Amino acid sequence: MNHQEPDYIRTARLAYDAMAPDYHAHHPDTPGNRPLDLALVGALADLVRGNGPAPLADLGCGPGHVTARLQDLGVPVFGVDVSPRTVDLARRTHPGVRFHVGTMTALDLPPDTLGGIAALYAVDHVPGEHLATAFDEFHRVLTPGGHVLVAFRTGDDEHTRTTVGSGQGTALDQHWHAPQTVADHLAKAGLPLRARTLLEPDPGEHRPRAFLLARKPGRPS
Repeated sequence: MNHQEPDYIRTARLAYDAMAPDYHAHHPDTPGNRPLDLALVGALADLVRGNGPAPLADLGCGPGHVTARLQDLGVPVFGVDVSPRTVDLARRTHPGVRFHVGTMTALDLPPDTLGGIAALYAVDHVPGEHLATAFDEFHRVLTPGGHVLVAFRTGDDEHTRTTVGSGQGTALDQHWHAPQTVADHLAKAGLPLRARTLLEPDPGEHRPRAFLLARKPGRPS
């Protein structure tokens, strides 16, 4: 494991640690109010079940709403998040679900371990030049035939910084990737695209949301 942690990971951890106490107030169970999002998550669950018994990892799980829904769908699943305070929140909110602190660029897993990966809005905090590192790691830990669903708010490969938390606040960097940019990085990592869906912004939002479904070639052993 690389002990030289990139700055963007440290920045994301500090920001989400700062937001964790008020996370529910500002970020309710959004997928529960979005039928199309739920349908895509459900499709991932079906694909993972069809690929064998290997578990699914919900990377950047936040307070664990999607992780819990995947478990309700009968998928062996666990959540991973970079923020220890957010993982504590997820464990309190969903005590019957497993959650771990970790980063999606350096997962503490052997190769060919996961039947699937959900990465919903996690790459919003990954600079474009680091997407290859994340997706290479996805490829390493997926079993042959395993699927990954990546969701993100789209842009023209832009970067913005906002302040979150109370007091003086903490910086939160967000990277708005073009769907083709993410698709190209997935393909280069050996995860060719199977489907892409672009959802128009919900009321009060300004950016379309992309869902990309990719698959590691091969058959499960």
